[in-house]
Amino acid sequence: MDAAVARGILTRPRRGWLALHDADRVLVAAARLGVVVTCRTEASLRGLWLHDHRGPPHFALSPNAVGRRAVAATFHWGTPPVPRHPDMLADPIENVLAFIAECEPFEQALATWESALNKSLVTIEGLRGLSWRPAARRVLDVASPFADAGLETYLRERLRWLRVSIRMQIWIAGHRVDTLIGDRLVVQIDGAHHVGAQRAEDIRHDAELMMMGYHVIRVSYTQVMFDWPAVQDVIMRAVAQGLHRTR
Repeated sequence: MDAAVARGILTRPRRGWLALHDADRVLVAAARLGVVVTCRTEASLRGLWLHDHRGPPHFALSPNAVGRRAVAATFHWGTPPVPRHPDMLADPIENVLAFIAECEPFEQALATWESALNKSLVTIEGLRGLSWRPAARRVLDVASPFADAGLETYLRERLRWLRVSIRMQIWIAGHRVDTLIGDRLVVQIDGAHHVGAQRAEDIRHDAELMMMGYHVIRVSYTQVMFDWPAVQDVIMRAVAQGLHRTR
């Protein structure tokens, strides 16, 4: 190992640690500082939905933490729901979600939790068996594994006040629809991939749905994220007309 370090094949971030030159820089920083990657940073590394990916890295403090004041980062204190080994560099997913619940606004935290559930990284039953702080308990109480993307979580939570059935990722006519309100109102959220062949298939499926008596509303990522009042107005007027009910 000393020879590999001397030849530049390996580096020593800190005593007791070795790293390849192409090792993840966030994990190398965690080893150097004696901290644990968690919250938004670990959620991003695991491919979970985040409202945005900007900002400093998030670390949990361990008993071996050193030099943390010398870096621009967000540090998390507190006892996590799952004990972590002193040599761990990345938090277990349950601990990541615990910090997300306290670090992010409720809606955004819920979207990340539901992303973890949808990817089968955790289960509702498994989460219910742990001890949670109030913020995480509130998220768990309404979390669902069926949202395929954070925008679907946003739409469901923002329309909860309508007090009508809202179901996610329902199979109709051989395809999944993003959201089914009541029995007949379909809301589809188009991302950047809804072009070309995908767009043509969307149009075909919309026509089939309408022939079956469904009403289809399509909205874009930009509308949901930056023009929600207009989206909400269209949906609540459709509900007012009874388009969500079987006639």
